[in-house]
Amino acid sequence: MAVTAVRAADSRQRFIDAAIGLFTRHSFAGTSLQMIADEVGVTKSAVHHHFRTREELLNAVVEPLLGEVRRAVEAAEGKRGRRARAERMLTGFVDLAVRNRLLVPMLVGDPGPIEMLRSRTEVSDLVNRMIMLLADLDPGVGGWIKADMVMAGIAGGMSARSSGLDDDVLRRYLIEASRRTLGLRAPRCLT
Repeated sequence: MAVTAVRAADSRQRFIDAAIGLFTRHSFAGTSLQMIADEVGVTKSAVHHHFRTREELLNAVVEPLLGEVRRAVEAAEGKRGRRARAERMLTGFVDLAVRNRLLVPMLVGDPGPIEMLRSRTEVSDLVNRMIMLLADLDPGVGGWIKADMVMAGIAGGMSARSSGLDDDVLRRYLIEASRRTLGLRAPRCLT
């Protein structure tokens, strides 16, 4: 029984991994369950056994990332002072974006996932909390615009041009550019 559960989890993860690659190359709307089955080398009914629809599969793809975003937001909200909160939110989001180089740009740039995620109240609330942590540095419309630009810029920084960059190098550039946009100084290193 345990072996069967492990195989099912492994199959499920193979479908998720294939979906991420196909969604990235062909968009969410341009990817069918049959394409996912072909990519994994199984029948469409095997995919259907785990995921009835593309939307169900997309939810399985995004849930781990949403958990990471939630933890980053909560960690930032736990900091004292708006600069400390913004710094923690910025570095937390950059870290998760770099770890999920394929997924983040697809979720931010593909209308299918954007629409699906916007329809989920808990996701909209989470995104608003994230933006607010950055926008609070500059109260008013300017802060919101800067925060939106930073979030879109981080996702855009995962482009094909940066695909060969080392994670640490990419992270450093994203954080430096975002800090400049937000008017956020790097925290002092205490020795």
